[in-house]
Amino acid sequence: MARTTPHEPPHEPPQSDDRPLYGRVAALLLDELRAGTIPPGERLPGERHLAAYFGVSRETVRQALEVLRRGGLVATDRRGSHATLPGRPVETPGSLAFPVGVRSVDPGTLDRATVTWEAPPPEHARALGLAPHRPTLMHRYRSASPDGRSLRTAVTSFSAVALNEVAELARYRDRADGATPAQLWRAYDWMRKAGLTLHHRDAITQVGDAPSVRVTRRVHDQYARPLEITDLLVDAERDALVYEFTLPSAG
Repeated sequence: MARTTPHEPPHEPPQSDDRPLYGRVAALLLDELRAGTIPPGERLPGERHLAAYFGVSRETVRQALEVLRRGGLVATDRRGSHATLPGRPVETPGSLAFPVGVRSVDPGTLDRATVTWEAPPPEHARALGLAPHRPTLMHRYRSASPDGRSLRTAVTSFSAVALNEVAELARYRDRADGATPAQLWRAYDWMRKAGLTLHHRDAITQVGDAPSVRVTRRVHDQYARPLEITDLLVDAERDALVYEFTLPSAG
């Protein structure tokens, strides 16, 4: 169902199913979403493409999408419909993890991430070239280990460039209430898909005499335009920050 393969053979709903046609299409589309064909947060192909893919009319596709919307599995805004299934999206091997310092989801780990639309801290505004008190999309991440020995908190501010260029990020403005969970694991993949080449710089400093470390990540594109800045604070007795890099071969 990928948008880049418009000439796939149609996947017609089985005729023996006694459900309405739109119900059968909704079930098939849900199977595709659960299989990860369209990762959470990404736009679905347009109605015309879906109609050709399933061999049905666009009206049937609209009815099927409405079924999924009522179930909270698909959301629609002015940019189209996108998957909202829970779960961690598929990551591109070797891609940067967002936010910096995010750890793998271990059983018992208490992770929470939300977004708000507000004025960033002054140092973030300066780094992003934002006017004082101008609001932007901000992401907050908090992760606590089961034993309470490790706490990580990260605050990210996105630039106007990032929101103008990356539709997947801009979409979050409508739900930036500070309460709705908003995992943006694929933020860097979205930026790359929008044609941005990412350059990042991580600065690591110790916070006083406390067993804490601060990591500040700044990301800009190929035109030296700032995209985001993240401040990560790791408060840990026996925790470690692990940076993993994959370098291409010279041949």
